[in-house]
Amino acid sequence: MKSALKHFSAMTSVSVLALLLAGCASQGGKKVHDPVAKQQRLDQSLALFSTNPPGALPKDWEPLILVRKKKPTEYVLTDLDGRTVLHAAADKASSGLRHEVSIDPARQPWLSWTWKTNQLIPGADNSKRDTEDSPVRIVLAFDGDRSKLSFMDTILFDTAKLISGHEFPYATLMYIWENQAPVGTVIPNTRTGRIQMLVAESGPKNLGQWMKYQRNIVEDYEKAFGEKPGQLIAVGVLTDTDNTEETIEAWYGDIRLLRQQTGG
Repeated sequence: MKSALKHFSAMTSVSVLALLLAGCASQGGKKVHDPVAKQQRLDQSLALFSTNPPGALPKDWEPLILVRKKKPTEYVLTDLDGRTVLHAAADKASSGLRHEVSIDPARQPWLSWTWKTNQLIPGADNSKRDTEDSPVRIVLAFDGDRSKLSFMDTILFDTAKLISGHEFPYATLMYIWENQAPVGTVIPNTRTGRIQMLVAESGPKNLGQWMKYQRNIVEDYEKAFGEKPGQLIAVGVLTDTDNTEETIEAWYGDIRLLRQQTGG
């Protein structure tokens, strides 16, 4: 157990993110105590940023505090380019927002989103533990068959539950903007294979522009983990600069889970 605790304490902030997506994040807003009402809410689509007024946090999106001792990223809805979007500002900071869901990826396999950043993070490299930062991330947490976990991941999961009282997501898939790695590259987390990053954008070419993406999360999950995904249990956003200690700002447009790919 001493060895497991040491392994857990050495996890990067991104690994801690996956743990917090399971439900132990510091959350704001009114909690839903009716289990039926909560399940109905989870079964619905993601709440859109554009349907909220500027100046606050979006409805149904909750603060995701990664490490309490670290400075949190600031998130607020703002009017930009004629629509309400989520603004993220990180100054040596790391925290996110998350939206609980309960969705079968096979029924809604297409993830659609937009994001924008004016600069990359100097020195960021997500393949290295000490420089694992990204100006924008879309984070997906999945449930799954825990009997398939490796011995080390089982120890990690059990230790995480012992410390926090909450379950670790079976798998976490992130879409990131990387400095150099080519689009489509899968970058494993340096501590556990249960967290995989997929490069959706790379390099400075599209800085300062709104970029739109549609990804098949079932196909991407199979590429990253070598198996079919289980239930999707949470969607999050994360702008982090805690490892590189840089300053960055970014914007997120609406995030949607769709039954089929759309044009445009």
